[in-house]
Amino acid sequence: MKTLVLANQKGGVGKTAIACQLGYFLVEMLKKRVLIIDLDHQGNTSKNIGTSKLATISSITANQLLTEPVTTIEGGTFVVIPSHGDLLKLERREEDHNQFANNLRLFLNEMDDRFDVAIIDTNPNPDIRVLASLVVGDFVLSPIQLNQEAVDGIAALRAQVLKIQSTLNKDLRFIGLLPNLVEPTPFQRANFDQLCTAFASLFIRLEDGRMAAIPSRTAVAEAQAMGAPIWTLQKTSSREAWLHLKPIFQKVAHTMGVME
Repeated sequence: MKTLVLANQKGGVGKTAIACQLGYFLVEMLKKRVLIIDLDHQGNTSKNIGTSKLATISSITANQLLTEPVTTIEGGTFVVIPSHGDLLKLERREEDHNQFANNLRLFLNEMDDRFDVAIIDTNPNPDIRVLASLVVGDFVLSPIQLNQEAVDGIAALRAQVLKIQSTLNKDLRFIGLLPNLVEPTPFQRANFDQLCTAFASLFIRLEDGRMAAIPSRTAVAEAQAMGAPIWTLQKTSSREAWLHLKPIFQKVAHTMGVME
């Protein structure tokens, strides 16, 4: 099983939509067994996939994976470990932080033969939930928005990943930054060009040579509200949005070694 961590130190970057639609892609198109862990206390990923009725929503909640030695969950090839309000309380329990990571590692080890991919959706604050996920993860994908806050956050996120690679998880691999909700404005195009120049090695290069980026599309929000894979919506805007998403998801899956 390959574990992908979605991480960003800024909120509002569309991370939930990427987690959900990537999960649907892996399950429906690649026929992979997928586990999604929602460590964000807002619980949007849990809610959206729950609406889809495509996955089993576990009775085990995400906070329990950190606080307890969980070794079994419900059956199924697409399972979501939902968010819980108690996730907010974990940072106060400083004496348990090492055990949180150990418990999460134990759980993922127990799931290794049951699933092909685990996606961990994290909260935007760099707390113990994000740290524990990076300590046990195989890959990191970081959705960003093209604004000044994104530029500031890139250095901080990269520093955190490098520190964990050098001390706690030498096998952690950074897939790249993924600009999301990109508007077709001169300002955003200029920002994208500037970031690609300054941080070229941190972006995802697609097979055709382009840097990966997801345009802002209302169809994505509509698909999320319906709890549906975007390619199943019978609308021109949905098909256009999927044309942008599909090669990105294929690249991510290929990088993780779950797609030829």
